[in-house]
Amino acid sequence: MPPRSLLSRIFLSPAEPRLRAGWRIGIHFALMLGIVIVLSVLVVVTRLYGASYSVELLVNQLAIFVAINVSVPLARKFLDRRSFVSLGLGLRHGLPDVIAGIAVAGFVMAAIFEAEWLLGWLKVESFAWEIQPRPEAAVELAIWFLIFAVVGWQEELLSRGYWLQNLADGLNLQWALFISAALFAMMHLGNPNASWVAIVGLFAAGYFLAYGYVLTRQLWLSVGLHIGWNFFEGNVFGFQVSGLDTFRLIHQTVHGPELWTGGAFGPEAGLIVLPAMVLGAVLIYGYMRYVRSHL
Repeated sequence: MPPRSLLSRIFLSPAEPRLRAGWRIGIHFALMLGIVIVLSVLVVVTRLYGASYSVELLVNQLAIFVAINVSVPLARKFLDRRSFVSLGLGLRHGLPDVIAGIAVAGFVMAAIFEAEWLLGWLKVESFAWEIQPRPEAAVELAIWFLIFAVVGWQEELLSRGYWLQNLADGLNLQWALFISAALFAMMHLGNPNASWVAIVGLFAAGYFLAYGYVLTRQLWLSVGLHIGWNFFEGNVFGFQVSGLDTFRLIHQTVHGPELWTGGAFGPEAGLIVLPAMVLGAVLIYGYMRYVRSHL
């Protein structure tokens, strides 16, 4: 082979005629950010018209959703020279994987709630249906499930999809997992009550969410885990979701040691999340070993 020029060594992949992984990720990020800035006007209009917090958050998430779902396919086609489906979006096992991920996350969050309640760290104050009409509570719950479905899809498409897989192309899977988990944690630096302990917990969560992709090489299990984690954590069991307030079926207060419970940020900032994620990993392995292999 003829010697490569300096520019080609800097910008082009050594294996094929496309940009190196770092340049691909950087260009995609700039494209995504540009779309978010343009669409942010929708959030401003929603706020001016006095929409509820849930609706405003939904519009904000939809703006980010559009940015990610436009920028990733474009970058995948024109920068990566790969198909969008190759990110791990094949339809086989898709629905079972999503359902399994939601169920595993729900079980894990129930275990955290039960543990804190048994240890006397958590006190149930009331239930949503005691405060507002049941139909209204059901609508609010549905809105929040939609919000977290959007969040779960877009964050997994970006973090375990585009970032992780391009980093693995450019480096290796071990470094890709580390860097993508770090980027995932830093995405939440602006959340209320964020701390270094919370960032460490979210870094561990990045590995936990990636476990589904590593086992299946598909994104669906990770998407289900992400949706279920946020939905059951906030809307069902009444914890803060990475520092954010949400609609809650169970109104509770946490009084236990913040190092363990995570305090105002939620379980991700507490040590209790570590054994919970180990439990989740065991359940994921069980699903892969005894259920998915027979589908």
